Amino acid sequence: MRASLPDELQPLVTLAMNLRWSWNPQAVDVFRWVDLDKWEEAEHDPVRMLGLVTPERLAELAGDGPFTSFMGSVVEDHERYLTEPRWFQRHHPDAVKTVAYFSPEFGVSEALPVYSGGLGVLAGDHLKAASDLGVPLVGVGLLYREGYFRQQLNADGWQQERYPALDPHGMPLTLLSGVDGSALKIEVDLAGTRCVAQVWQAMVGRVPLLLLDCDVEENDPEERAVSDRLYGGGGGSEHRLRQEIVLGIGGVRALEAAGYSPDVYHSNEGHAGFLTVERMRTLIAAEGLTFDQAIEAVRTSTVFTTHTPVPAGIDVFEGELFERYFATFSKELDVPLAELMALGQTVPSVPGVYNMAISGLRLAGRSNGVSKLHGAVSRSMFADLWPHVPVDHVPITSITNGVHRPTWVGPEISELLDRYLAPGWAEAAEGDWSRIHEAPDSELWRARERARERFVFFVRERLEKQLRARGMSEGDLAWTSDTLDPGILTVGFARRFAMYKRGTLLLSDVERLKGLLHSSDRPVQFVFAGKSHPLDDGGKEMIQILVHFASDPEHRTRFVFLEDYDMEIARMMVQGVDIWLNNPRRPLEASGTSGMKAALNGALNCSVLDGWWDECYDRTNGWAIGTRDVSTDPEYQDKVDASALFDLLERDIAPRFYDRSEGPIPRRWIERVRSSMTGLGPFVGAQRMVRDYTETFYVPAGALGSRMAADGHAPIKALAAWKERIRNAWDQVAVIDVEGDVLAADVGEERSVRATVRIGELDTEDVSVQLAHGRVGANGELLDPEIVPMAATECTNGTCNYNAKFTAASAGLYGFAVRVIPTHPDLVTDMDLGLVAWA
Repeated sequence: MRASLPDELQPLVTLAMNLRWSWNPQAVDVFRWVDLDKWEEAEHDPVRMLGLVTPERLAELAGDGPFTSFMGSVVEDHERYLTEPRWFQRHHPDAVKTVAYFSPEFGVSEALPVYSGGLGVLAGDHLKAASDLGVPLVGVGLLYREGYFRQQLNADGWQQERYPALDPHGMPLTLLSGVDGSALKIEVDLAGTRCVAQVWQAMVGRVPLLLLDCDVEENDPEERAVSDRLYGGGGGSEHRLRQEIVLGIGGVRALEAAGYSPDVYHSNEGHAGFLTVERMRTLIAAEGLTFDQAIEAVRTSTVFTTHTPVPAGIDVFEGELFERYFATFSKELDVPLAELMALGQTVPSVPGVYNMAISGLRLAGRSNGVSKLHGAVSRSMFADLWPHVPVDHVPITSITNGVHRPTWVGPEISELLDRYLAPGWAEAAEGDWSRIHEAPDSELWRARERARERFVFFVRERLEKQLRARGMSEGDLAWTSDTLDPGILTVGFARRFAMYKRGTLLLSDVERLKGLLHSSDRPVQFVFAGKSHPLDDGGKEMIQILVHFASDPEHRTRFVFLEDYDMEIARMMVQGVDIWLNNPRRPLEASGTSGMKAALNGALNCSVLDGWWDECYDRTNGWAIGTRDVSTDPEYQDKVDASALFDLLERDIAPRFYDRSEGPIPRRWIERVRSSMTGLGPFVGAQRMVRDYTETFYVPAGALGSRMAADGHAPIKALAAWKERIRNAWDQVAVIDVEGDVLAADVGEERSVRATVRIGELDTEDVSVQLAHGRVGANGELLDPEIVPMAATECTNGTCNYNAKFTAASAGLYGFAVRVIPTHPDLVTDMDLGLVAWA
């Protein structure tokens, strides 16, 4: 049952049922005005809150002129936001009709708990930023009836998992209807068993989010449980495979049933990878394409983003399991099962497994990592898919993650930015943040102090609540009112607890840590939060170690662990701490975004040079723990990094924070805060990220997909035939001879190179002969070579001569090489086929 509101208050439903309220402070003010106590009782969920408000209070509000006037102005702003032209409409009108964005989790708000951590929160920020920019995007995910677990620690500090049942009827969700008025439903085959899913819709500003729900009467208990828990069963399990079939295959069918015809499909990680095989099945059945032609058609309009820097983080399914679930599907594709399974295998393949990341890369024309460093790591990790291509040229690029500013910037800093930055700074894809330099030190420092004070009071209240839940008596809770000091340097660490993230690194030297906690003139206090995967006992043990240390009466008011980490705790932490600590083992952090959120709020990052920090650290905007050198001995690396971290805290960070040599304000600290905010503010926004995806991937993919589908997919059929011809003839291609001026030359002097190349049965239009030139490294390799096309002069019996000139751009040992690659105007990248012939 949902609240029945007077007609005058119906606009409240409009606001509550669109999750834009979660990043719109004015909408939150409306709900707080309705009933502040019920707002807190409902844990800031307006749909739930409206069901708690008494009829008497609703009647009172209906006749409250100031309230209804304010509510009307907020609704008017909301309608304007939903309908007015925005960045996309101004810069790329009609370029793309719909982008379908698939993700296993979406962290939009605590009111829709279908997220576990970073991947989901990133997906939520992606939807919000797409809404702000007007990008025509639709999200696709699963509605988990038990969500992700709620964390509760027992008396010994061991993580316990609770899975409270979620009621979608009491959430900001609408059950979509089919043409007959009944619930919109799709079905998929799960190893011969029919599984039905109904489709719910959440509105994220301008962006609809479709969530598939298998808990319906048509299903048997096993099928109803498919969408029970996020990441249920662990990676590679049968339960996970069933979820991913519903997400990928069912998601494509849900889009069609809901009336969407996407131009572009974006898979956020490999969990939704089966969306490509479903699209292939449709193309084969409805358009008459062959298997190879369907692959090419799908690739033109598919984007794949990998977030995983280690093979162990990828879903891999055993061959027997894959065969059981896809034997029938392969018959619908009219291909042998082995050929379908090969899409998820390397060459040479790992026998008997299907790798979701490999299939994602193979079936997407455009792929990326989520930071520059992660892009490089991904190119190395997946280089076997392109065995003849140099690692640096593997066709995996990078788009660095970003965070949604309106969601994560706290009120104290937001007020300051409103005064000094151009209007619209929060939703802009770019902007000039240099005007922060105009803000007086005192104003910036006071904003930071107020944010820290608010955070300290939040921690005290939260800590008391969690200790009471563990059975601590009222008398034993008195000390919590003295937890943390609003005037002390505060360090935050919050993330999933996995071994590589090294959440207990500070405890490797307890005496130095105690020295920081109890310093008489430069004390430091720490707040930790985070969950471990239910199956990760190593992560749970790290949490337990931290909780035991935090329970010691000697320092429990200076060292805190907050349990049940969620988006609310994340917001409070990034808005209130002074230092955001991040110390994973390099290069195992793909990107990380929590430090970006902290930076937007004036906190300073102290991090290993990994993920986004590796490309953004400039020596003035925070601190780097250690160097980019990584030891092969993890234990030794841990000791080195722990020592470097303590050195920074003791010798630079704390002294800078407490330096009052120029008055009551720490001028040198504020100088670094200002440098961080001005340099990082424009870059770390999710609006910049979504703009990059739009201009780098979505618009080109939409244009190519549309062009290749013309005339009954004639261009696709021609491209597939051309690729087959190239592959069959490539063993004839070779660079026979290279001649060039190799004597010493001055920088800037032009040199000529001649090459003799055998192309066999191919035409000169089928290949690109290229000259690579540049400085020579210690092992004889070309360092960051420049590529120059070579021109064919004459051809005889399949052998051609090519010429090119180059200019040496730097002094020292300089070299050149010649390579041959296939070329075609419809290839997405030069290395699409992975075929290269070198001199």
